[in-house]
Amino acid sequence: MAEICEIFLELAALPTPPGSERLAADVVSRFLRDLGLAVDEDGAGASIGSDTGNLYCRLEPTGDGGTPIFLCAHLDTVPPEGPIEPTLDDGIVYNAAGTILGADNKAAVAVLLAAAERLVNERRPHAGLELLFTPKEEVGLQGAKAFDHTRLAAELGFVYDQAAPIGEIVLGAPTQRSLTVRFHGRAAHAGMYPEDGRSAVAAAARAIADMRLGRIDEETSTNVGLVQGGTARNIVPEWCVVEAEVRSHDERKVDELVQEMLEACSFAASVVEVEVEASIEEAYRAYRFRRSDAPVRLAAAALERAGFEPRYGLTGGGADANVFNERGLPCLNLANGMIDIHTPDERIAVDDLERMVDVTLALVDAALA
Repeated sequence: MAEICEIFLELAALPTPPGSERLAADVVSRFLRDLGLAVDEDGAGASIGSDTGNLYCRLEPTGDGGTPIFLCAHLDTVPPEGPIEPTLDDGIVYNAAGTILGADNKAAVAVLLAAAERLVNERRPHAGLELLFTPKEEVGLQGAKAFDHTRLAAELGFVYDQAAPIGEIVLGAPTQRSLTVRFHGRAAHAGMYPEDGRSAVAAAARAIADMRLGRIDEETSTNVGLVQGGTARNIVPEWCVVEAEVRSHDERKVDELVQEMLEACSFAASVVEVEVEASIEEAYRAYRFRRSDAPVRLAAAALERAGFEPRYGLTGGGADANVFNERGLPCLNLANGMIDIHTPDERIAVDDLERMVDVTLALVDAALA
């Protein structure tokens, strides 16, 4: 039986930025097939610009009654900015090469594989379990969106995609809306004829300065993440593109802040005498659970079985759970002990990997009860 740490170290060493998940997908497929399980890969990769589709694996029920569940983890990570050298030191796995580790979400991938191995080898009874591994989660939950959720026999599901101590149950996640704003000015020589130019960068800068950015309130945030423009230091920039986002658990606030941003861009464009156009995309929609809802009760029971005191909170991030909840299939996000995700300090304790296997098996047991 493979050790969870070995599984995670193998997965973490593979660079799998969004769209290039094949290396991890092959490891997952091989592992599950070695257990005698069938793995199906759909055709989503071609439609979303990835070399990998969604991987789906079903473990037929071996117990009587209960609630069939599905577990989902994503194969991609944010793009690493250097080599990945997963290193184990004093019970902690980190990247010795100074970029991300990829615990988000390969820690969950490893846990699902290790739990499946335990279920098969120990012949543990269960009410039916489906495993789903998605590509391109980090860039808009694209794999989950492209998956045909009607294939799932499960009544509810879980993802492990919250960077917090084990025991936290995420009751709600926000709506996220993305804005791409393009300013179009007029190029001119910056030294000889600057008065003939119309700076798209100046317009963008004025717009950004007028925006409310950062933490707006306890359930709302905004950000400008990318600004790209200009062609040379001595040319008045004709083009500038600004990429921004708004997140909130209150959809009304999302609408209001998006409109504020658009108005700031329109005003800045008029002052600098440039043209502006904007596109808006809803990356995912908010959801909210009550403590009395079935997935929450099941998760709380499983955590208690595994020796954890359930805690309840909200998150400011999106996950594949957003997609399934929007489609009417309840899916709950559970914290799995990741620390400082998306940074060079990202790490996870081997104890937390092992304990999440225990939590997973406890979920399966609780679903059968």
